[in-house]
Amino acid sequence: MPKETVNRDVYTPPSRRIAMPRLGLLRDDLPATVDLLKRRRADLISESLIEDYVALNWLEWNGGALRLTVTGNNMCEQMRARMN
Repeated sequence: MPKETVNRDVYTPPSRRIAMPRLGLLRDDLPATVDLLKRRRADLISESLIEDYVALNWLEWNGGALRLTVTGNNMCEQMRARMN
């Protein structure tokens, strides 16, 4: 059976590279992650979560610190609206 080839010349957005169940978990965990950032407890956020959030452009590194991006803020607001 031939191996599946991946065309690296075609751009695939991060939201398509991350499996849908994982994407759902990231969305669900975003408000808690933002809360940890506000309390300056980024040390409690797993490296894999940080990597995925940065890949999705929901968080970004700024001078050695993590901060919420505009996209991340919009996602967080959507999650808060769903909770209410």
